[in-house]
Amino acid sequence: MAEYINIKGTSVEVLASDPANPTVGQIWYNSTSNTLKGASLTGAAAWASGGNLATARSRAGAGGTQTAGIAFGGAPNTAATELYNGSSWTSSGSLSTARQGLGGCGDQTAALAFGGEGATGTQSVTEEYNGSSWTAGGSLPVAKKFMGSAGTQTAGLSFSGTEPGATTATTSEEYDGSTWTSGGTLTTGRYHFGSAGTLTAGLAIAGSTPSATTATEEYDGTTWTTGGNYPTVRRGNAGTGSQTAAVGFGGTSTSPAAPGMTGLTALYDGSTWTNSPASLSTARIELPGAGTQTLALAIGGELAPGFSAATEEFTNAGAPLVETITSS
Repeated sequence: MAEYINIKGTSVEVLASDPANPTVGQIWYNSTSNTLKGASLTGAAAWASGGNLATARSRAGAGGTQTAGIAFGGAPNTAATELYNGSSWTSSGSLSTARQGLGGCGDQTAALAFGGEGATGTQSVTEEYNGSSWTAGGSLPVAKKFMGSAGTQTAGLSFSGTEPGATTATTSEEYDGSTWTSGGTLTTGRYHFGSAGTLTAGLAIAGSTPSATTATEEYDGTTWTTGGNYPTVRRGNAGTGSQTAAVGFGGTSTSPAAPGMTGLTALYDGSTWTNSPASLSTARIELPGAGTQTLALAIGGELAPGFSAATEEFTNAGAPLVETITSS
């Protein structure tokens, strides 16, 4: 029988975890789960159940990829941090300041947490994660909660949200790894909304104005401009991906939330949103997202009533699909 090395000219990779962005046809051995795996091409968009959070929560900060995600903070007011390996969550170092409705970006080894609502009210505190623990960073110029977030630990973006006194902000703040400075102004101030992208290519998706909106705005590092409208009005929705390849999901069209919660999923190509045939198995609001448009994570959220520990994994049509290889 021909061996893999003779067919491909190389041996099978041995990895401690599945690769974050596998290519179609890639084969590897996962030494943690002791399984042979490969990436095939998915034929349809779908959400699948992942491992549950140890701490059910909504309004958390999040970052990373589908196979290397991070979630921190959230409601009920917690400082808990958890890391996702593509199948299960494990606890890590806690935030110094417990809070919900905070901004979050970055990845498992370099995440950024900022703002939010804590025991003493709306926060301006920023914390930086190094893969195991959180340390203080530069404070936001103005305390905020329920804002949008994008970027990395050294190039972060905070935008809109609410300030003390329930004022809806239209301002943006940019982080360089130590200091926040003022950025561009949004046309439509909002809170409880989805967000995606980077410091120089951010995306604000629907949200409360205070009524639910379809408005999308795009940031180029200087100026916010109007993008394509979301398919339906949404608040408490999530987003992830990039400015030209984003995915939005969850949320509600009503207030109070319970009657209108949805698993609706939509895709953005940089100009137009289209509904995906896939929908979250558990309709919910106030959940963060992580990953890309093709391989995304939906993390926790708020139910009617209570908080969710559910994790769901999105694979878009035509994306690499990780499968376990077994002998026949």
